[in-house]
Amino acid sequence: MRLAAVLALLLVPLPAAAQSVATSARPDAVKVTVYRNLNRGSEERLSLDWLGGYALISETRTVSLPAGASDLRFEGVAGGIVPQSAIVSGLPEGIVERNRDAFLLSPGTLLDRSLGRRVQLRRTSRATGRVTEEEVVIRSGADGAVVLQTPAGFEALRCSGQAETLVYPEVPSGLSAKPTLSVRVRAEQPVNARVTLSYLATGFDWQANYIARLSADGARADLFAWLTLASTDETSFRDAETSAVAGRLNREDAQVPPSESRPLRLECWPESKTSDVPPIAPPSPPPPPPPAPMLESPAPITAVGDEIVVTGARIVARQEQLGDVKLYRIPEPVTVAANSQKQVALLEQPAVRVRTVYRSQVTADGAGSDRLATRVLLTRNRTAEGLGVPLPAGRVALFGTREGRPTLLGEGSLDDLAVGEDVEIAFDQSPGVRTRLTRVSDDRYELTVFNDSPVAVRHEAELFTGDDRVDTDARLERRNGRPLWAATIPANGSRTLRYGVRR
Repeated sequence: MRLAAVLALLLVPLPAAAQSVATSARPDAVKVTVYRNLNRGSEERLSLDWLGGYALISETRTVSLPAGASDLRFEGVAGGIVPQSAIVSGLPEGIVERNRDAFLLSPGTLLDRSLGRRVQLRRTSRATGRVTEEEVVIRSGADGAVVLQTPAGFEALRCSGQAETLVYPEVPSGLSAKPTLSVRVRAEQPVNARVTLSYLATGFDWQANYIARLSADGARADLFAWLTLASTDETSFRDAETSAVAGRLNREDAQVPPSESRPLRLECWPESKTSDVPPIAPPSPPPPPPPAPMLESPAPITAVGDEIVVTGARIVARQEQLGDVKLYRIPEPVTVAANSQKQVALLEQPAVRVRTVYRSQVTADGAGSDRLATRVLLTRNRTAEGLGVPLPAGRVALFGTREGRPTLLGEGSLDDLAVGEDVEIAFDQSPGVRTRLTRVSDDRYELTVFNDSPVAVRHEAELFTGDDRVDTDARLERRNGRPLWAATIPANGSRTLRYGVRR
């Protein structure tokens, strides 16, 4: 858990008088806009171990304020809130003060805040099951062994070989069971106000996951995409108006205060077996893996624990222009659950016109060995080709059909593409198309392309020769300033390019 939302900015000094406390337990409505981690390449998968994106969260809450000065506590905000970004609007007289006054309740913080206090030590005999209690004083914090002062002297917690538990008479002040933002406000008279709380929070990210199903003749592909939202925050946002933003924004990473909340891990070597001394709070299990891509486009799914749960009928995100970036709005409220990810349909473009080429990069140091060519799917982002929509960056899985069943042909990725741009998706190397470069003499070479498939394929070989000139009778094109030999390789056949290099 991270530090509950806390801000320390004194605006107007107040008399040292007791303050009333007003608590907003939950929002009436919430909007979540997720921004992508721009340092993550389009070929990289989302990792719930480390999400580098962020979210803009806007909550609408109804609060009841007493007359005079009071502390207003917003419970259930995101644990990864960036404190300095919080904006509260709708209060009768605005904010007087925002405070760093709430830490998340955990075994470690509960022990630390009870240092020097009297608590009950409850012991259960493992042999007889007899339970005894005595009053003790906590003399050390949660780091390492916890030292207790008893009427008989000093001892370390859970080092007696018996089952031991500390029973606290109350929760120390300043600890909250939920991430909390606290502000100090004033009102001339009691009032019910509808306020809006907006803030940035870390621990979110999103990406597009494309599924392309290639037709039998390879001339068309049905393109479907998921919008995958991920959150490692401890707070769930239920029935949220949810959007995702694609594009590059100029934003510096804000410093998020470290969390004081932590589990309690004890260290001791009792006379009994170490297996007889269970930890108070075992570490949380790792987050669930990302859901696997699906061939069809059924209901969106959410990862919950170790299960994938259908969340409802399929809905398709609507694309909108937001300044220089694209916004994808989910038209129905969805739940952005804590420590999980969710998928909703992003787009569906049937029968996109495509063509497949195989590409190789040929260098002199590769002479004497066979190298596999890379399969590349080509099209153009225009309505004439069956597209004509902005394509956010993401991974692409290419499927074909064999004996009536889908077969994975390869995986690739694409970057953000605007309407009108060329689309080139490089997939895995193909074992059926390979090249062999043979050095005939010091400056003469033979490049042979083999095609083991039962259909003819288009192959493009980019010749890396530096500043040297290529001498050949074949017609060469140029790509990226380099000579390019493009040829159709017959089914179960080969073609050879003979060329020389003049320095």
